[in-house]
Amino acid sequence: MATTLRPISHEDQLSLVDHLDELRSRLIICVIGLGICFGICFWQSDRVLEIVNKPIETTQRLDGNGGTADPLEQTARFQRELGQQLRSLTPTLGSAAAVTATAAANEDLSAAERRQLLALSRELVEAEKQTAQAARATPTNLARKPVTLGVAEPFTATISLSFYAGLLLALPLILYQLFSFLLPAFTPRERTIAVPLMFMGPVLFILGVLFAYFIVLQRAVDFLQNFNDDNFDILVQAKDYYRFSVMFMAAIGLMFQIPLVVLAITQLGIMTPQQLRKNRGYVLLAVAVLAAVATPTPDPVTMLLSMAPLVVLFELSILLAAWLIRIRPPDADDDLEPDDDAESGDPSHAL
Repeated sequence: MATTLRPISHEDQLSLVDHLDELRSRLIICVIGLGICFGICFWQSDRVLEIVNKPIETTQRLDGNGGTADPLEQTARFQRELGQQLRSLTPTLGSAAAVTATAAANEDLSAAERRQLLALSRELVEAEKQTAQAARATPTNLARKPVTLGVAEPFTATISLSFYAGLLLALPLILYQLFSFLLPAFTPRERTIAVPLMFMGPVLFILGVLFAYFIVLQRAVDFLQNFNDDNFDILVQAKDYYRFSVMFMAAIGLMFQIPLVVLAITQLGIMTPQQLRKNRGYVLLAVAVLAAVATPTPDPVTMLLSMAPLVVLFELSILLAAWLIRIRPPDADDDLEPDDDAESGDPSHAL
């Protein structure tokens, strides 16, 4: 029973046991690849957590210009400004203590006045020490981070996020193994369509995830976290935030598969590029619905940001599909016209 790790030819004849053996081999490869990617992400879990937490940290409003209604943000801003004030007050107290000690050395002062100035100088020195100590103790990292509510949740949240990140890294390998297992079912003509799609799928998915992270996710988190924030003490639980972020980016990545759908239905003859152009309005409506579902915010700007690349991808897919149809060579069967006389058995044709 031979194990085949390359795509099998359409003409190869395999038994059910051979198919199951090939499926097992490809599943083992997928599991090993996923395990390696998971191990790398868990090894670099601090970096992965930093990347995923960045959108929620940057949405905190601590500038003090526009103000904030979130009590926790107000507390964080107060702590930051208090620390700055204490740091600026420390040298002032030191200077005042030095001036007071110098004034106490004046011979024109009475003994009682000198004692009062020396006592004041000592009090200023002590106040300087306490102020410097308080300034050093003031929190410097006031950025919002997800909270954990259970004893084991920091560990389980890290494990879950590392698995999600490892799955994302291993996705190209998993999709390749899936397509390689299904490829023998396609005819040679269908294989010319399926092979390019096999490589485009993972690339488009990763582009969609990157677009969601750098363009859309931060705005969605900003809107949701600061919505009606004067009525809530907003705390973000780690597992819920990571689940939301991963599902959000995965939904955008799947929506970036529009070119594959367009190329598949045009190359298989289900619809033509002209028909897609005529029904562009229905497609845009479907894209708007998908964007609204994938971006769970009522913010129209976030939805438009999600729609824009999908519309561009759809239009580019139509152009690419029309170009592929135009350069496609005619089928060999179409070039050969059947000889009616030969098929009818006319003896004059044989002469």
